[in-house]
Amino acid sequence: MTAAHLDPARKHDFVFLIEAVDSNANGDPDNGGLPRTDPVSGHGLITDVAIKRKIRNTVALINSIEPREGREIYVEAGTALNAQHERAYTTGSAYDQKSAKEWMCRNFFDVRMFGAVMTTGKRDKQAGRVQGPVQIGFSRSIDRITPLDIGITRVTPTKEEDLKAWLERGENTDGKNKGKETEMGSKHVVPYALYRGTGHFSAPLAKRTGVTTDDLALFWRAFEIMLEHDRAAARANLALRGLYVFTHDDALGRAPAHELFERITVKARDDVNARSFSDYGTVEIRDTDLPPGVTLTTLAPHPLVLG
Repeated sequence: MTAAHLDPARKHDFVFLIEAVDSNANGDPDNGGLPRTDPVSGHGLITDVAIKRKIRNTVALINSIEPREGREIYVEAGTALNAQHERAYTTGSAYDQKSAKEWMCRNFFDVRMFGAVMTTGKRDKQAGRVQGPVQIGFSRSIDRITPLDIGITRVTPTKEEDLKAWLERGENTDGKNKGKETEMGSKHVVPYALYRGTGHFSAPLAKRTGVTTDDLALFWRAFEIMLEHDRAAARANLALRGLYVFTHDDALGRAPAHELFERITVKARDDVNARSFSDYGTVEIRDTDLPPGVTLTTLAPHPLVLG
């Protein structure tokens, strides 16, 4: 019997918690790479685009080890989107936008799940628009965050002429180029932050794009491990601290999503001194009086380690 949260014919709403320790969960390129913040409240933010990027990368990683048809990634680094559309006509058997859209949905996991605007490029090689069944909102930190801009030093310069000038500085009399032995840089992190985000899965839209049970299983699997395979110098300590899926027993839903989301709460500390997940105490999960037709599945922390 298929687990409820893997059924694409049902509506799903989910809540997730992401922890950042001395890390930058989502840098803002318009602010020098500093962690994204709400300028009014000071709360940290993680965009939906950042989460989807991690899921795409993880699905591609899984598919490189366990290859299956239909798991290609449309929005992928180093690939032009127009070239992806044109494949529907050259590799596939598409002859118009409708058939091209169907081919894209069959072959690209992220088109089936997230949707895509494929109306660029040559007019006779476009693939239309797809509204994806999975939508993820911005994640917001439980409390205000304190972004840090930490100076770092590298023991060697980038340019050879800088090192040469430094080594020959005794002979350098014009004063124009004294060279340099090291280079300075910076690393942007927050000491600690706990982010809460939400997402939705629409069964009617999933039917249009052809989402299967295997697709949903892959999506949840990628979500659970995406942070484990996205490590970087400024993202060394990110962790998924919670993933809770509310599943309805029909395609349209039995209760408003926002009311279900209110059942998963983390009490704010109202200061910036939290430095561990335990500082927030226990995640409150109100599941004893769920609306009729709604079930709750906890995917993280893993059920095997809950008790």
